[in-house]
Amino acid sequence: MPKEKIHPNYEKIRVQCACGTGFETRSTHKGDIHVEICSACHPFFTGKQKLIDTAGRVERFRRKYAKAEAPAAK
Repeated sequence: MPKEKIHPNYEKIRVQCACGTGFETRSTHKGDIHVEICSACHPFFTGKQKLIDTAGRVERFRRKYAKAEAPAAK
């Protein structure tokens, strides 16, 4: 048994994903946890490519490397 009054409470919490999936677990974290990606929507587990583009970063990356590959293709 752990010593009294030195350990944080280990209670049930709810983890909620942005895709709508949720599950219950236990943690010392206070309150619910909200995550952006989980095993139900992560490409590694689903096998589907799903890009979450924040502020156009993916498009900027593609434009940058499209310029770099064009001279190499000639």
